[in-house]
Amino acid sequence: MTRQILSSENPHIKLVASLRQKKHRDETGFFVVEGVRLVQEAITSACQFELAVISEEEAGGLRIQQLIDKFEESGCPVIAAPAVLFRKISDTATPQGILAVLKQRSERLADLSTPEGSSLWVILDAIQDPGNVGTIIRTADAAGAAGVILTEGCADLYAGKTTRATMGSLFHIPVVKSSVGECLSFCKDKALPFYVAGVDAAHSYTDANLKEPCAIVFGNEGSGVGEEFSRFSSMNLKIPIVGRAESLNVASAAAIILFEAARQRGISLSL
Repeated sequence: MTRQILSSENPHIKLVASLRQKKHRDETGFFVVEGVRLVQEAITSACQFELAVISEEEAGGLRIQQLIDKFEESGCPVIAAPAVLFRKISDTATPQGILAVLKQRSERLADLSTPEGSSLWVILDAIQDPGNVGTIIRTADAAGAAGVILTEGCADLYAGKTTRATMGSLFHIPVVKSSVGECLSFCKDKALPFYVAGVDAAHSYTDANLKEPCAIVFGNEGSGVGEEFSRFSSMNLKIPIVGRAESLNVASAAAIILFEAARQRGISLSL
């Protein structure tokens, strides 16, 4: 049963509004996903929902009504807010009329298992732009990676800009937060060689053997990968640049290298 909410002082509305700030996401363990596609992806991935909010203006739409039915079947509370109030709690310039509050994942790096076969792991070292973090998660998912590891200093996984940039891949692939030391121990314990991507590296990315289980590290937009990763890497990789551009955006570089790994692993272009 959908409840109508009219006041910005309602506890549900105040909860959603507070989750735009990282400190409240950290304190509560909740985050918000917004838009028809992301909400649908979260539902099909069996996420833990706390609450759904719809705009009264969009409530009659077929796709949103289908999502409301799913929420009500699962017992998740659904509230309807006037369009003006919905826009106040929305984190997007053009709201689609639906958002949901979810429980954050609880996985730790130590909980992850290495799948059989040629597992590919992606490590993001202090990448600060949420769009870059989200886009690389989406690319890692598309390239068949086993998981993504975020070190300290990365943009918050549960910020609205990050989750939207993943386009639902946040719900398809394991993504965990970790320290650099834990990452290095993980690679050592799993016998995973890791490669560092960087502008000043000595080897082309095509020189690396990416068929076998391995991890690839992508670094901060300004300073690149940290010293600890660079010191212990199996090989430092660069993307040769033909034109006059100084470098590539880190998300673009990740796409090139991860799909080279996919190519080496025999992914068919006809899939």
